[in-house]
Amino acid sequence: MAIWQIFIICSMIFLLIEIFVPMMFFLNFALGCLITAGLSIYTDNLAVLITFAVAISGVFLAVLRPIFLKTKKENKTGLENKYIGKVVKVVESVNKVSGAVTIYDERWNARSIGDDEFPVGSEVKIVKNDGLVFYVEKI
Repeated sequence: MAIWQIFIICSMIFLLIEIFVPMMFFLNFALGCLITAGLSIYTDNLAVLITFAVAISGVFLAVLRPIFLKTKKENKTGLENKYIGKVVKVVESVNKVSGAVTIYDERWNARSIGDDEFPVGSEVKIVKNDGLVFYVEKI
């Protein structure tokens, strides 16, 4: 078996691992092995090829992984920007365990941050969200 074939097989193994453990880590090693397979056409020195594979994988890890992770973090719902800090009207009495508010003509479940209870018709401020539940406090 030729050296380039070994690096192609290693690249496929790293890709399979990345598919089952998607953390943008093994993808860098797969790319490093793939490029090293191309380089193995020019040299048969295994020490040089392994050193190159490790070095290029390290470069990919340092450069590409932060870009991939940043892109992954940007895919949030945007609730933080759209709703947090807004003043809303209580449509169902809000306490620590139940309640509802309305914002932009939408009804949302709400909970009080502290021990306060807010009656229907009062206005409160949204301070955080947890899934589909807003946590509110007195203005």
